[in-house]
Amino acid sequence: MKQHPIFKHLFIDDFSATPKYYQLANSIIKAIVDKKVQQDDILPSINEVSYAFEISRDTAEKAYKYLKGLGILGSVPGKGYYVSQTNLDQQYKILLLFNKLSEHKKIIYDSFADKLGEQASIDFYIYNSDFSLFKKLLSQNINEYTHIVILPHFRERWEHVDEVINTIPKEK
Repeated sequence: MKQHPIFKHLFIDDFSATPKYYQLANSIIKAIVDKKVQQDDILPSINEVSYAFEISRDTAEKAYKYLKGLGILGSVPGKGYYVSQTNLDQQYKILLLFNKLSEHKKIIYDSFADKLGEQASIDFYIYNSDFSLFKKLLSQNINEYTHIVILPHFRERWEHVDEVINTIPKEK
């Protein structure tokens, strides 16, 4: 069976702390912004997405419903989902790196996400105070984001943190 062409542009990172439905929704938004998907294009079925990414059907459906709630997708009962809006106002794509998750940091994340609202997509990673993981996450993702937010804390090699952080362009 031939796979839907949009799958080349969708991505879910199993290691991200960002919920999978939100990652899926953000990758669909990115495909629209990058003009890989056009208005009125039909999206793969929920079952196809579920199978392709090895996620639950509920997760795929939640992503589609989230995008439908934003007015980006439309649906026809029994037929599926399609792109109904390509003029998106999302201004920021943010990489958020926390050293660990705690109640205090959950409050920070929630207020950060609430304040930005629909103007931003946030990809959230936890690096567990591991300098090597922090460096890897940053170097692999630095060009994908308009802004990078870091809560730094390391158990070791902290003396090299400034070298890594200084690789981030100042406008980010």
